[in-house]
Amino acid sequence: MGARVITLIAALAAIITLAAPSTTRAADDFAPPALTINRADWRAALDQLRSELNAAPEVAADFAPARRSSVSAGDARRRPALVQLNGVTSTIFTGIGRSPVPVLLPFDTTAYLAARRSAAIAARGLPRYQADFQTDLFDAGPSGYDAVFSLPPEVTSGLPSRVFAKPVEIQITGSLLTYEVADPAGGKGEGVKALSAQYPDLRRFIREGYVRYAFTRFGVPYVVSIQCLDSAPRPRRLACREAYPIAERFLKALRIAGGQPSRIPPEIAPLAAERPVTLDADFTYRPVGDIVANSGGRGQGGRADRTVYSQIRYPLDAPAYVHSQSFGRRRASDKFDQPWSQYPWRDNFCEARSFNVGQCASGFGHQGQDLRPGACPVRRDGADGCNPWRQRVLAVRDGVVIRSTRQQAVTVQVNSGTEHVRFRYMHMNPAAMDADGLLNGRSLREGEPIGVVSNYLDHPNGTTRHLHFDVQLFTRDGWIWVNPYVTLITAYERLIGGRGREVGLEEIAASPPSPTGALGSSPLGPAADAAAVARDRN
Repeated sequence: MGARVITLIAALAAIITLAAPSTTRAADDFAPPALTINRADWRAALDQLRSELNAAPEVAADFAPARRSSVSAGDARRRPALVQLNGVTSTIFTGIGRSPVPVLLPFDTTAYLAARRSAAIAARGLPRYQADFQTDLFDAGPSGYDAVFSLPPEVTSGLPSRVFAKPVEIQITGSLLTYEVADPAGGKGEGVKALSAQYPDLRRFIREGYVRYAFTRFGVPYVVSIQCLDSAPRPRRLACREAYPIAERFLKALRIAGGQPSRIPPEIAPLAAERPVTLDADFTYRPVGDIVANSGGRGQGGRADRTVYSQIRYPLDAPAYVHSQSFGRRRASDKFDQPWSQYPWRDNFCEARSFNVGQCASGFGHQGQDLRPGACPVRRDGADGCNPWRQRVLAVRDGVVIRSTRQQAVTVQVNSGTEHVRFRYMHMNPAAMDADGLLNGRSLREGEPIGVVSNYLDHPNGTTRHLHFDVQLFTRDGWIWVNPYVTLITAYERLIGGRGREVGLEEIAASPPSPTGALGSSPLGPAADAAAVARDRN
């Protein structure tokens, strides 16, 4: 079955539900993302599976189709090979049969089946079939599958010595859906000589803080990645040069572990970002890409990306605000009276940071947006309407958690027939997230509370009290950060039940001062905020 690729261009999707009033400026040009559907070549996958199983003739015989007249009704050989395989491996990788792409994992399927056939498997012995990698997460859905494995530091056989003293996490994704983003750095990379026979089209490259290995198999894009620092090895920060041999060990061990062709050919339903028709009296926002003057990396500005990447529930309760927390005037005030708590919102995706962000002109940026809850309202009895230290953070969609213990960020992943997208939250306290069980594999419902707005960055009080929120899309280069500003605007509009108004600088200058006297949108040069940027990295 040949691979077919169908590209969905944003202009062909049923654009946003809009009928906006004539007073709304630039409201009708928010667009959905462009997607590609990849068709899996399952015949090629079955050929590879048979080749792998032939290494153990007794196992291959179990999977060989038999004449119906010669086998009993309950004989496993009556079932197709993939159904039979999924039945075995699903006890380890739950839901593996939901993947519509062949599942490649560092799992010696043949050796495991041979040991299972002779009842020689012990529960603690699984890593021996996984090239010593441990399974941290496996999640499959209508778009494909994602898995996270780790290699303990005590595993040294076949590897050079390393300085990094913690387990190394390796991620792999195989997906029918890939997003087409404007990406000057996309498609680049170098081959790996030691893997060229196994993966002829393999590309290795470092992007956005990860070393990535991208390849195509069975007409499907796969990407293996490890978060690392492109620098000298350190005990607490994995250097990419130390990650290379671990990733290559992982790639050499990949085998077909399951998956099943979808009975319904994948199709992309038109993505519509629902927006209220009626204007909200208060909500205003500055144009996308209009970052604080002189706040961009290398003297560059923002990027006018008007894409609504997903229809989400806003991650905070209203009122809430999107503003830079590293650039702009600060006002001495009560610690709970937010100097940034005012409209209009302002984009801060391409502000100067040390993070690689391919979507920003400078090549560096913030990766996401800084969000702040509004001040607690005063009730009629004069009491505060909420506890300022307990302002909720909420799941933006139904999804699955990607997070290991003690990690500072939590990611919620959506894997549906129309989306393969990740949402990352930062600055909640890791100990609280551990205690709440916000860990790998947990399922979340849209709107479910997952924590409170906090100020954790490496340690408590490491940054100002806010939520960093970002969006990643799966591309042929792996998971890439994109600007969530417009996605957040439309989510907030649905939350408050009214459409916002895009305003320009001249309208802001003519508007009356904020009731709180806040000056959060006034620009300052980078010199005035250098100390703040150093402290408030996100």
